[in-house]
Amino acid sequence: MTDRQIIAATRFGYGLPLPAGAPVEAGAMLSLLAGPDTAAVQWPGVHLDEAILLFGASYEARLARRTDDAARIDFRRALEQVNRQAAAGQAAIFARALGAPDGFRERLVQFWADHFTTVPKLYDHKGVVLSLAEDAVRPHVAGRFAEMLKAATLHPAMLLFLDQQVSVGPNSRRAKDGKRGLNENLGRELLELHTLGVGAGYSQEDVRQMAELLTGLIVKPREGQGFNPKAAEPGPETVLGQVYEGKGVEPILRALEDLAVRPETGRHLARKLAVHFVADDPPEELVVAMAQAYAETGGSLLAVYGALLNHPLAWEGPLTKLRQPFDFLVAGLRGLGVAADTLVGMKPKAFERLLLEPMAAMGQPMNRAGGPDGWPEEAEAWITPQRLAARITWAMQVPSRLVKPLPEPLVLAQGALGGRLGERLELALGGAESRRDAVGLVLSSPEFNRR
Repeated sequence: MTDRQIIAATRFGYGLPLPAGAPVEAGAMLSLLAGPDTAAVQWPGVHLDEAILLFGASYEARLARRTDDAARIDFRRALEQVNRQAAAGQAAIFARALGAPDGFRERLVQFWADHFTTVPKLYDHKGVVLSLAEDAVRPHVAGRFAEMLKAATLHPAMLLFLDQQVSVGPNSRRAKDGKRGLNENLGRELLELHTLGVGAGYSQEDVRQMAELLTGLIVKPREGQGFNPKAAEPGPETVLGQVYEGKGVEPILRALEDLAVRPETGRHLARKLAVHFVADDPPEELVVAMAQAYAETGGSLLAVYGALLNHPLAWEGPLTKLRQPFDFLVAGLRGLGVAADTLVGMKPKAFERLLLEPMAAMGQPMNRAGGPDGWPEEAEAWITPQRLAARITWAMQVPSRLVKPLPEPLVLAQGALGGRLGERLELALGGAESRRDAVGLVLSSPEFNRR
């Protein structure tokens, strides 16, 4: 296996061995990404039209249970349905990463879902949060960033997470009752995290004007995103020198379009992508090439990915990025030969015990990042004594529960590491007391934990 094949699988995918039909050349990877999303069909996720119905049912039952005993039962049943829906959606995410031939697409979906991080603030938000990746990210992952930005910003998961649905314009009709005020969360994160980046020249007044422009956006139970003109701030708003005036969501969409095509946004996204895929401190030449592709195409993500994959610096070693817990688990499952359909068919309790609980112990509870900035990229954030111990525990204890018989350790190492099997690891495998211990050594090795 060539170094380029190893990098294609490990840096731009979810590890070795590659699924059948997986490309290893830049052109083929981009062609597959531009084509149909077959993994989304094979392993369906949670979509908003399903999730919002359960959210609405639980929301209504939650309100009614204060005075209606029957509603308490309805509420518990609704939450059980939400939990089943969320479990199926999480299993589908693992299955796609494990089994899809275009691992680059799956890595990108996870990257952008993290870029637009949302976290369920209540139990009945779980399905809605999962649906953001399905309905706002996946359809636009190879399109224009502006379209993804619009879909993610207006998605109910984002509005709920950043409390946009309770934001009221200071001079709006709704403000007269004095119960609610302006909430700047979404306006700030939109400029700081989703588009321009920290220190990109915007002011606190820009944040406030953006927040006022966003007023009126609400979440309607059983329906999804809506607009309440009574909560909207009247009059024009000025963001970064541009004036936005009008009714409903139309001026919001214009502002999002303008933010998406700004050069600061292109540079911010280019660096973030390079950090995620290549190195915590990526080559500046690579970042510049990606940002230039963004600017020249009006924010075409496919063009940015092309600049990444066609740049020689993206294919240089060594592999220094640390696998985050989700990446580590998927790579481990792939190395062990676990089939994607096995995960989808697994009972929820077993799935939680074997994958979700260990993933949380490693520091990455699924869909529960610590803040709107998502998961950290730096290796230091993941290699604490406790989190490293959780990786080793999973590597030593869980494979034998998933696969019987366990693979021959040297075969596993050669298949999962390609040409990266070091002499020290090979000697350690020879001295292991059991096959189980040797498999654990492979999966907890530095070689395996880097991508």
